[in-house]
Amino acid sequence: LKLQFLYLIAIYTRGRRRCPSHLQKRMFRVTRRALCAAAASRPDNKTDGMHIDVTNIGQHRYRNLRGDKSRVDIKAWVDGVSMDSECLDQLRACSELPIVFKHIAVMPDVHYGKAGSVGTIIPTIGAIIPACVGVDIGCGMVAVETSLHANDLPDSLMELRMNIEMAVPHGRTHNGQKSLDAGGWRGAPPDRTKAAWKETLKPGFDRLVSRYPRLAYTNNDNHLGTLGTGNHFLEVHLDEKDYVWLMLHSGSRGVGNAIGFSFIEMAKQDMGKHLSNLPDQDLAYLREGSDAFNDYVEAVGWAQNYARVNRQLMMEAMLDALRKTKGIPSFKSVGRAINCHHNYVEQERHFGKDVWVTRKGAVRAEEGELGIIPGSMGTDCYIVRGKGNAQSFNSCSHGAGREMSRVQARRSFSVQEHMAATEGIECRKDKDVIDETPMAYKPIAAVIDAQSDLIEVVARLKQIVCVKG
Repeated sequence: LKLQFLYLIAIYTRGRRRCPSHLQKRMFRVTRRALCAAAASRPDNKTDGMHIDVTNIGQHRYRNLRGDKSRVDIKAWVDGVSMDSECLDQLRACSELPIVFKHIAVMPDVHYGKAGSVGTIIPTIGAIIPACVGVDIGCGMVAVETSLHANDLPDSLMELRMNIEMAVPHGRTHNGQKSLDAGGWRGAPPDRTKAAWKETLKPGFDRLVSRYPRLAYTNNDNHLGTLGTGNHFLEVHLDEKDYVWLMLHSGSRGVGNAIGFSFIEMAKQDMGKHLSNLPDQDLAYLREGSDAFNDYVEAVGWAQNYARVNRQLMMEAMLDALRKTKGIPSFKSVGRAINCHHNYVEQERHFGKDVWVTRKGAVRAEEGELGIIPGSMGTDCYIVRGKGNAQSFNSCSHGAGREMSRVQARRSFSVQEHMAATEGIECRKDKDVIDETPMAYKPIAAVIDAQSDLIEVVARLKQIVCVKG
Protein backbone atom coordinates (compact mmCIF):
# COMPACT_ATOMS: atom_id res chain seq x y z
CA LEU A 1 0.00 0.00 0.00
CA LYS A 2 2.84 2.39 0.84
CA LEU A 3 4.52 1.61 -2.48
CA GLN A 4 1.30 2.34 -4.37
CA PHE A 5 0.94 5.59 -2.47
CA LEU A 6 4.50 6.71 -3.27
CA TYR A 7 4.17 5.64 -6.90
CA LEU A 8 1.09 7.73 -7.49
CA ILE A 9 2.62 10.70 -5.66
CA ALA A 10 5.57 10.48 -8.05
CA ILE A 11 3.33 10.44 -11.12
CA TYR A 12 1.37 13.49 -10.08
CA THR A 13 4.29 15.59 -8.96
CA ARG A 14 6.81 14.57 -11.61
CA GLY A 15 8.06 17.54 -13.60
CA ARG A 16 5.71 20.06 -11.95
CA ARG A 17 6.08 22.74 -9.32
CA ARG A 18 3.02 22.95 -7.11
CA CYS A 19 2.06 25.19 -4.24
CA PRO A 20 1.63 23.44 -0.86
CA SER A 21 -2.17 23.67 -0.90
CA HIS A 22 -2.32 22.11 -4.35
CA LEU A 23 -0.04 19.26 -3.30
CA GLN A 24 -2.18 18.66 -0.23
CA LYS A 25 -5.25 18.25 -2.44
CA ARG A 26 -3.35 15.82 -4.64
CA MET A 27 -2.11 13.81 -1.66
CA PHE A 28 -5.66 13.53 -0.36
CA ARG A 29 -6.97 12.12 -3.64
CA VAL A 30 -4.03 9.74 -4.00
CA THR A 31 -4.47 8.51 -0.44
CA ARG A 32 -8.14 7.89 -1.11
CA ARG A 33 -7.32 5.78 -4.16
CA ALA A 34 -4.67 3.83 -2.32
CA LEU A 35 -7.13 3.04 0.46
CA CYS A 36 -9.65 2.04 -2.15
CA ALA A 37 -7.15 -0.39 -3.68
CA ALA A 38 -7.00 -2.16 -0.35
CA ALA A 39 -10.79 -2.23 -0.25
CA ALA A 40 -10.89 -3.69 -3.76
CA SER A 41 -8.85 -6.67 -2.58
CA ARG A 42 -11.44 -7.62 0.04
CA PRO A 43 -13.51 -10.73 -0.73
CA ASP A 44 -16.71 -8.70 -1.15
CA ASN A 45 -14.85 -6.36 -3.58
CA LYS A 46 -16.98 -3.37 -2.53
CA THR A 47 -15.41 0.03 -2.94
CA ASP A 48 -18.15 2.41 -1.77
CA GLY A 49 -18.00 4.42 -5.01
CA MET A 50 -14.31 5.31 -4.75
CA HIS A 51 -11.54 4.60 -7.27
CA ILE A 52 -10.15 1.12 -7.83
CA ASP A 53 -6.40 1.01 -8.28
CA VAL A 54 -5.41 -1.90 -10.49
CA THR A 55 -1.63 -1.91 -10.36
CA ASN A 56 0.60 -4.98 -10.03
CA ILE A 57 -1.40 -7.40 -12.14
CA GLY A 58 1.42 -9.92 -12.63
CA GLN A 59 2.81 -11.29 -15.89
CA HIS A 60 -0.15 -10.31 -18.11
CA ARG A 61 -0.55 -6.80 -19.50
CA TYR A 62 -4.30 -7.04 -19.05
CA ARG A 63 -6.46 -7.94 -16.09
CA ASN A 64 -9.72 -9.87 -16.30
CA LEU A 65 -12.48 -7.84 -14.60
CA ARG A 66 -15.25 -10.34 -15.31
CA GLY A 67 -18.16 -10.24 -12.87
CA ASP A 68 -20.47 -12.95 -11.54
CA LYS A 69 -23.13 -12.26 -14.22
CA SER A 70 -20.73 -11.68 -17.10
CA ARG A 71 -21.14 -13.84 -20.20
CA VAL A 72 -17.73 -12.90 -21.55
CA ASP A 73 -14.37 -11.85 -20.12
CA ILE A 74 -13.39 -8.21 -19.64
CA LYS A 75 -9.72 -7.81 -20.54
CA ALA A 76 -8.47 -4.50 -19.19
CA TRP A 77 -5.10 -2.85 -19.88
CA VAL A 78 -5.16 -0.80 -16.70
CA ASP A 79 -1.84 -1.54 -15.02
CA GLY A 80 -0.73 1.59 -13.12
CA VAL A 81 -3.86 3.68 -13.71
CA SER A 82 -7.04 4.22 -11.72
CA MET A 83 -10.56 3.22 -12.68
CA ASP A 84 -13.80 4.32 -11.08
CA SER A 85 -16.04 1.65 -9.58
CA GLU A 86 -19.00 3.01 -11.56
CA CYS A 87 -17.00 2.36 -14.70
CA LEU A 88 -16.45 -1.24 -13.59
CA ASP A 89 -20.20 -1.63 -13.11
CA GLN A 90 -20.76 -0.39 -16.68
CA LEU A 91 -18.25 -2.82 -18.10
CA ARG A 92 -19.83 -5.75 -16.31
CA ALA A 93 -23.31 -4.73 -17.41
CA CYS A 94 -22.18 -4.67 -21.02
CA SER A 95 -20.50 -8.07 -20.63
CA GLU A 96 -23.88 -9.61 -19.76
CA LEU A 97 -25.36 -8.94 -23.22
CA PRO A 98 -25.96 -12.02 -25.42
CA ILE A 99 -24.68 -10.22 -28.53
CA VAL A 100 -21.14 -9.55 -27.24
CA PHE A 101 -18.49 -11.73 -28.91
CA LYS A 102 -15.44 -13.33 -27.26
CA HIS A 103 -14.59 -10.60 -24.70
CA ILE A 104 -14.62 -6.84 -24.09
CA ALA A 105 -11.29 -5.01 -24.30
CA VAL A 106 -10.67 -2.06 -21.99
CA MET A 107 -8.01 0.58 -22.56
CA PRO A 108 -6.04 2.40 -19.81
CA ASP A 109 -7.84 5.70 -20.46
CA VAL A 110 -11.17 4.11 -19.55
CA HIS A 111 -13.72 6.23 -17.71
CA TYR A 112 -17.46 6.43 -17.13
CA GLY A 113 -19.63 7.25 -20.15
CA LYS A 114 -23.15 6.93 -21.53
CA ALA A 115 -24.24 3.27 -21.79
CA GLY A 116 -20.69 1.96 -22.16
CA SER A 117 -17.49 3.21 -20.61
CA VAL A 118 -15.31 5.44 -22.76
CA GLY A 119 -12.14 3.56 -23.65
CA THR A 120 -13.71 0.20 -24.53
CA ILE A 121 -13.85 -2.09 -27.54
CA ILE A 122 -17.15 -3.95 -27.79
CA PRO A 123 -17.35 -6.66 -30.49
CA THR A 124 -20.86 -7.84 -31.31
CA ILE A 125 -22.42 -10.44 -33.59
CA GLY A 126 -25.72 -9.79 -35.34
CA ALA A 127 -26.35 -6.45 -33.67
CA ILE A 128 -24.98 -2.97 -32.87
CA ILE A 129 -25.53 -0.88 -29.73
CA PRO A 130 -26.05 2.73 -30.96
CA ALA A 131 -25.48 4.29 -27.53
CA CYS A 132 -22.07 2.63 -27.31
CA VAL A 133 -21.09 4.16 -30.63
CA GLY A 134 -22.34 7.41 -29.12
CA VAL A 135 -23.56 10.71 -30.49
CA ASP A 136 -20.23 12.18 -31.61
CA ILE A 137 -20.03 9.60 -34.34
CA GLY A 138 -16.64 9.38 -36.00
CA CYS A 139 -14.94 11.64 -33.47
CA GLY A 140 -11.21 11.37 -33.86
CA MET A 141 -7.86 12.98 -34.53
CA VAL A 142 -5.72 14.23 -37.39
CA ALA A 143 -2.04 15.17 -37.21
CA VAL A 144 0.37 16.58 -39.79
CA GLU A 145 4.14 16.97 -39.51
CA THR A 146 5.66 20.03 -41.19
CA SER A 147 9.16 20.98 -42.35
CA LEU A 148 9.15 23.94 -39.91
CA HIS A 149 11.53 23.95 -36.97
CA ALA A 150 11.01 25.62 -33.61
CA ASN A 151 13.56 28.25 -34.67
CA ASP A 152 11.23 29.25 -37.52
CA LEU A 153 8.48 30.31 -35.10
CA PRO A 154 8.14 33.84 -33.69
CA ASP A 155 8.91 34.49 -30.01
CA SER A 156 5.23 35.23 -29.33
CA LEU A 157 2.71 32.66 -30.52
CA MET A 158 -0.33 34.83 -29.82
CA GLU A 159 -0.76 35.86 -33.47
CA LEU A 160 -0.61 32.23 -34.57
CA ARG A 161 -3.24 31.27 -32.04
CA MET A 162 -5.49 34.17 -33.16
CA ASN A 163 -5.07 33.19 -36.82
CA ILE A 164 -6.13 29.62 -36.02
CA GLU A 165 -9.12 30.84 -34.01
CA MET A 166 -10.21 33.05 -36.94
CA ALA A 167 -9.70 30.28 -39.50
CA VAL A 168 -11.75 27.59 -37.73
CA PRO A 169 -15.12 28.35 -36.07
CA HIS A 170 -15.21 26.86 -32.57
CA GLY A 171 -17.33 26.90 -29.40
CA ARG A 172 -21.08 27.51 -29.34
CA THR A 173 -23.13 30.69 -28.98
CA HIS A 174 -26.78 31.80 -29.37
CA ASN A 175 -28.02 28.33 -28.45
CA GLY A 176 -26.57 26.98 -31.67
CA GLN A 177 -28.85 29.00 -33.99
CA LYS A 178 -27.67 28.46 -37.55
CA SER A 179 -27.44 32.13 -38.53
CA LEU A 180 -25.90 33.34 -35.25
CA ASP A 181 -23.75 30.58 -33.73
CA ALA A 182 -20.05 31.53 -33.71
CA GLY A 183 -19.27 27.81 -33.72
CA GLY A 184 -20.69 27.42 -37.24
CA TRP A 185 -20.44 29.25 -40.56
CA ARG A 186 -23.57 31.30 -39.79
CA GLY A 187 -25.20 30.03 -42.96
CA ALA A 188 -22.31 30.94 -45.28
CA PRO A 189 -19.66 28.19 -45.51
CA PRO A 190 -16.51 29.03 -47.52
CA ASP A 191 -16.10 27.74 -51.07
CA ARG A 192 -13.78 24.90 -50.05
CA THR A 193 -16.37 23.63 -47.59
CA LYS A 194 -19.22 24.01 -50.07
CA ALA A 195 -17.31 21.94 -52.62
CA ALA A 196 -16.52 19.17 -50.10
CA TRP A 197 -20.17 19.03 -49.04
CA LYS A 198 -21.52 18.91 -52.59
CA GLU A 199 -19.04 16.41 -53.98
CA THR A 200 -18.51 14.07 -51.03
CA LEU A 201 -21.37 14.27 -48.54
CA LYS A 202 -24.57 15.71 -50.03
CA PRO A 203 -25.66 12.66 -52.11
CA GLY A 204 -25.57 10.35 -49.09
CA PHE A 205 -27.19 12.98 -46.88
CA ASP A 206 -30.07 13.40 -49.32
CA ARG A 207 -30.71 9.65 -49.20
CA LEU A 208 -30.85 9.77 -45.38
CA VAL A 209 -33.18 12.78 -45.40
CA SER A 210 -35.58 11.00 -47.75
CA ARG A 211 -36.19 8.48 -44.93
CA TYR A 212 -35.54 10.73 -41.93
CA PRO A 213 -36.73 14.23 -42.91
CA ARG A 214 -35.85 15.76 -39.51
CA LEU A 215 -32.16 15.53 -40.39
CA ALA A 216 -32.67 18.30 -42.94
CA TYR A 217 -33.09 20.76 -40.05
CA THR A 218 -29.76 19.92 -38.41
CA ASN A 219 -26.51 21.84 -38.62
CA ASN A 220 -25.01 19.81 -41.45
CA ASP A 221 -23.12 21.79 -44.09
CA ASN A 222 -23.12 24.74 -41.67
CA HIS A 223 -20.92 22.73 -39.25
CA LEU A 224 -18.61 21.14 -41.82
CA GLY A 225 -15.07 22.37 -41.17
CA THR A 226 -15.81 23.53 -37.61
CA LEU A 227 -14.46 22.33 -34.27
CA GLY A 228 -17.25 22.09 -31.70
CA THR A 229 -16.96 22.33 -27.93
CA GLY A 230 -15.77 20.41 -24.85
CA ASN A 231 -12.54 18.48 -25.25
CA HIS A 232 -12.22 19.19 -28.96
CA PHE A 233 -9.09 21.16 -29.79
CA LEU A 234 -6.74 22.66 -32.38
CA GLU A 235 -3.05 22.47 -31.42
CA VAL A 236 0.48 23.23 -32.55
CA HIS A 237 3.20 20.86 -31.28
CA LEU A 238 6.93 20.34 -31.29
CA ASP A 239 8.38 16.85 -31.51
CA GLU A 240 11.57 15.66 -29.81
CA LYS A 241 13.65 17.07 -32.69
CA ASP A 242 11.81 20.41 -32.45
CA TYR A 243 9.91 20.02 -35.72
CA VAL A 244 6.44 21.57 -35.86
CA TRP A 245 3.29 19.45 -35.99
CA LEU A 246 -0.37 20.45 -36.28
CA MET A 247 -3.03 18.35 -34.58
CA LEU A 248 -6.77 18.56 -34.00
CA HIS A 249 -9.62 16.62 -32.41
CA SER A 250 -13.25 16.70 -33.60
CA GLY A 251 -16.10 14.61 -34.99
CA SER A 252 -19.38 14.73 -36.88
CA ARG A 253 -20.75 17.82 -35.12
CA GLY A 254 -24.49 18.62 -35.00
CA VAL A 255 -25.65 16.25 -37.70
CA GLY A 256 -23.80 13.29 -36.16
CA ASN A 257 -25.33 14.13 -32.81
CA ALA A 258 -28.83 14.08 -34.32
CA ILE A 259 -28.20 10.74 -36.06
CA GLY A 260 -26.85 9.22 -32.85
CA PHE A 261 -29.75 10.27 -30.65
CA SER A 262 -32.35 9.23 -33.26
CA PHE A 263 -31.08 5.67 -33.50
CA ILE A 264 -30.49 5.30 -29.76
CA GLU A 265 -34.20 5.94 -29.26
CA MET A 266 -35.06 3.73 -32.22
CA ALA A 267 -33.12 0.85 -30.67
CA LYS A 268 -35.11 1.19 -27.44
CA GLN A 269 -38.37 1.14 -29.37
CA ASP A 270 -37.19 -1.75 -31.53
CA MET A 271 -36.50 -3.92 -28.47
CA GLY A 272 -40.01 -3.32 -27.13
CA LYS A 273 -40.86 -5.51 -24.16
CA HIS A 274 -37.34 -6.99 -24.13
CA LEU A 275 -35.90 -3.63 -23.09
CA SER A 276 -36.69 -4.31 -19.44
CA ASN A 277 -34.41 -7.36 -19.52
CA LEU A 278 -31.33 -5.25 -20.18
CA PRO A 279 -29.02 -4.22 -17.31
CA ASP A 280 -29.18 -0.67 -18.72
CA GLN A 281 -31.80 0.58 -21.19
CA ASP A 282 -29.12 2.55 -23.04
CA LEU A 283 -27.63 -0.80 -24.02
CA ALA A 284 -30.55 -1.36 -26.39
CA TYR A 285 -29.37 -2.76 -29.70
CA LEU A 286 -30.50 -2.99 -33.31
CA ARG A 287 -30.61 -6.50 -34.74
CA GLU A 288 -28.92 -7.26 -38.04
CA GLY A 289 -31.40 -7.80 -40.86
CA SER A 290 -33.96 -5.26 -39.64
CA ASP A 291 -34.70 -2.08 -41.59
CA ALA A 292 -33.58 0.01 -38.62
CA PHE A 293 -30.25 -1.82 -38.49
CA ASN A 294 -29.62 -1.32 -42.21
CA ASP A 295 -30.53 2.35 -41.97
CA TYR A 296 -28.22 2.79 -38.99
CA VAL A 297 -25.27 1.16 -40.74
CA GLU A 298 -25.77 3.55 -43.65
CA ALA A 299 -26.25 6.60 -41.42
CA VAL A 300 -23.33 5.86 -39.11
CA GLY A 301 -21.06 5.20 -42.10
CA TRP A 302 -22.06 8.54 -43.59
CA ALA A 303 -21.47 10.35 -40.27
CA GLN A 304 -18.04 8.76 -39.90
CA ASN A 305 -17.12 9.96 -43.37
CA TYR A 306 -18.44 13.43 -42.48
CA ALA A 307 -16.17 13.46 -39.42
CA ARG A 308 -13.11 12.52 -41.48
CA VAL A 309 -13.83 15.22 -44.08
CA ASN A 310 -14.51 17.71 -41.28
CA ARG A 311 -11.04 17.10 -39.84
CA GLN A 312 -9.41 17.34 -43.27
CA LEU A 313 -10.99 20.73 -43.90
CA MET A 314 -9.96 22.08 -40.50
CA MET A 315 -6.40 20.87 -40.99
CA GLU A 316 -6.22 22.71 -44.32
CA ALA A 317 -7.49 25.84 -42.56
CA MET A 318 -4.87 25.44 -39.82
CA LEU A 319 -2.10 25.13 -42.41
CA ASP A 320 -3.38 28.32 -44.05
CA ALA A 321 -3.38 30.08 -40.66
CA LEU A 322 0.21 28.99 -40.08
CA ARG A 323 1.27 30.36 -43.48
CA LYS A 324 -0.41 33.70 -42.76
CA THR A 325 1.45 34.23 -39.50
CA LYS A 326 4.11 36.93 -39.76
CA GLY A 327 7.70 35.79 -39.75
CA ILE A 328 7.05 32.14 -40.57
CA PRO A 329 8.95 31.00 -43.70
CA SER A 330 7.46 28.84 -46.44
CA PHE A 331 7.11 25.18 -45.51
CA LYS A 332 5.59 21.91 -46.61
CA SER A 333 3.84 18.98 -45.00
CA VAL A 334 5.99 15.92 -44.36
CA GLY A 335 4.46 12.55 -45.20
CA ARG A 336 0.76 11.74 -45.13
CA ALA A 337 -1.64 13.10 -42.54
CA ILE A 338 -2.69 10.64 -39.83
CA ASN A 339 -6.50 10.80 -39.68
CA CYS A 340 -8.09 8.26 -37.32
CA HIS A 341 -11.50 7.76 -35.71
CA HIS A 342 -11.87 6.82 -32.07
CA ASN A 343 -15.69 6.76 -31.72
CA TYR A 344 -17.06 4.48 -34.39
CA VAL A 345 -18.28 1.07 -35.49
CA GLU A 346 -17.00 -1.08 -38.34
CA GLN A 347 -17.28 -4.67 -39.45
CA GLU A 348 -13.97 -6.51 -39.05
CA ARG A 349 -12.75 -10.09 -38.84
CA HIS A 350 -11.48 -11.28 -35.46
CA PHE A 351 -10.87 -14.79 -34.13
CA GLY A 352 -12.24 -16.28 -37.36
CA LYS A 353 -15.57 -14.37 -37.25
CA ASP A 354 -16.96 -11.29 -39.00
CA VAL A 355 -18.04 -9.05 -36.13
CA TRP A 356 -19.17 -5.48 -35.58
CA VAL A 357 -16.43 -3.73 -33.62
CA THR A 358 -17.49 -0.67 -31.67
CA ARG A 359 -14.55 1.42 -30.52
CA LYS A 360 -15.96 3.77 -27.92
CA GLY A 361 -12.96 5.97 -27.23
CA ALA A 362 -10.36 3.67 -28.79
CA VAL A 363 -8.12 3.75 -31.87
CA ARG A 364 -7.55 0.93 -34.32
CA ALA A 365 -3.97 -0.30 -33.94
CA GLU A 366 -3.39 -3.01 -36.50
CA GLU A 367 0.21 -4.05 -37.03
CA GLY A 368 2.10 -1.11 -38.54
CA GLU A 369 -0.90 1.25 -38.45
CA LEU A 370 -0.23 4.77 -37.19
CA GLY A 371 -2.47 6.37 -34.59
CA ILE A 372 -2.67 9.39 -32.30
CA ILE A 373 -2.97 9.35 -28.50
CA PRO A 374 -3.26 12.91 -27.18
CA GLY A 375 -2.70 13.94 -23.59
CA SER A 376 -4.50 16.90 -22.06
CA MET A 377 -3.78 20.64 -22.11
CA GLY A 378 -0.17 21.07 -21.04
CA THR A 379 0.93 17.45 -21.38
CA ASP A 380 2.57 15.29 -24.05
CA CYS A 381 0.83 13.72 -27.03
CA TYR A 382 1.99 10.61 -28.86
CA ILE A 383 2.16 9.33 -32.42
CA VAL A 384 2.06 5.54 -32.12
CA ARG A 385 2.33 2.47 -34.31
CA GLY A 386 0.05 -0.49 -33.69
CA LYS A 387 1.33 -3.95 -32.86
CA GLY A 388 -1.81 -5.77 -33.98
CA ASN A 389 -2.58 -7.35 -30.61
CA ALA A 390 -5.50 -9.72 -31.21
CA GLN A 391 -6.59 -9.66 -27.55
CA SER A 392 -7.35 -5.92 -27.82
CA PHE A 393 -9.06 -6.44 -31.19
CA ASN A 394 -6.11 -4.52 -32.69
CA SER A 395 -6.84 -1.40 -30.64
CA CYS A 396 -5.23 1.12 -28.30
CA SER A 397 -6.34 4.03 -26.14
CA HIS A 398 -7.60 7.31 -27.61
CA GLY A 399 -6.17 9.72 -25.04
CA ALA A 400 -5.34 10.19 -21.38
CA GLY A 401 -8.89 9.62 -20.12
CA ARG A 402 -10.71 11.72 -17.58
CA GLU A 403 -9.73 11.29 -13.93
CA MET A 404 -12.71 13.31 -12.72
CA SER A 405 -15.92 14.75 -14.10
CA ARG A 406 -16.17 18.29 -15.42
CA VAL A 407 -18.14 19.35 -12.36
CA GLN A 408 -15.51 17.85 -10.04
CA ALA A 409 -12.72 19.58 -11.94
CA ARG A 410 -14.38 22.98 -11.65
CA ARG A 411 -14.78 22.47 -7.92
CA SER A 412 -11.25 21.16 -7.38
CA PHE A 413 -9.00 23.59 -9.24
CA SER A 414 -8.49 27.32 -9.46
CA VAL A 415 -7.56 29.51 -12.40
CA GLN A 416 -4.15 30.00 -10.79
CA GLU A 417 -3.56 26.24 -10.67
CA HIS A 418 -4.64 25.92 -14.30
CA MET A 419 -2.28 28.73 -15.30
CA ALA A 420 0.61 26.98 -13.54
CA ALA A 421 -0.21 23.67 -15.24
CA THR A 422 -0.29 25.28 -18.72
CA GLU A 423 2.71 27.56 -18.24
CA GLY A 424 4.57 28.16 -21.49
CA ILE A 425 1.59 27.19 -23.67
CA GLU A 426 -0.33 29.77 -25.71
CA CYS A 427 -3.88 28.89 -24.69
CA ARG A 428 -6.90 30.05 -22.73
CA LYS A 429 -6.30 30.40 -19.01
CA ASP A 430 -9.75 31.38 -17.73
CA LYS A 431 -12.40 29.73 -15.55
CA ASP A 432 -14.38 28.43 -18.52
CA VAL A 433 -11.65 25.88 -19.39
CA ILE A 434 -10.97 24.63 -15.85
CA ASP A 435 -12.85 21.41 -16.67
CA GLU A 436 -10.19 20.72 -19.32
CA THR A 437 -7.20 21.44 -17.09
CA PRO A 438 -4.46 18.75 -17.17
CA MET A 439 -5.15 17.69 -13.57
CA ALA A 440 -8.65 16.52 -14.59
CA TYR A 441 -7.07 13.74 -16.68
CA LYS A 442 -5.03 10.63 -15.99
CA PRO A 443 -1.24 10.95 -16.35
CA ILE A 444 -0.59 10.32 -20.04
CA ALA A 445 2.79 8.66 -19.36
CA ALA A 446 1.10 6.01 -17.20
CA VAL A 447 -1.57 5.45 -19.87
CA ILE A 448 1.11 4.89 -22.53
CA ASP A 449 3.10 2.57 -20.26
CA ALA A 450 0.04 0.41 -19.58
CA GLN A 451 -0.36 -0.54 -23.26
CA SER A 452 3.21 -1.29 -24.30
CA ASP A 453 2.07 -4.60 -25.84
CA LEU A 454 -0.47 -2.78 -28.01
CA ILE A 455 1.63 0.05 -29.46
CA GLU A 456 5.12 1.42 -29.90
CA VAL A 457 5.79 5.15 -29.63
CA VAL A 458 6.90 6.76 -32.90
CA ALA A 459 7.05 10.37 -31.70
CA ARG A 460 6.39 12.26 -28.48
CA LEU A 461 4.95 15.74 -29.03
CA LYS A 462 4.68 18.74 -26.72
CA GLN A 463 2.01 21.33 -27.41
CA ILE A 464 2.88 25.00 -27.65
CA VAL A 465 -0.48 26.35 -28.85
CA CYS A 466 -3.90 25.05 -27.82
CA VAL A 467 -7.33 26.28 -28.96
CA LYS A 468 -10.30 24.73 -27.14
CA GLY A 469 -13.88 24.64 -28.34
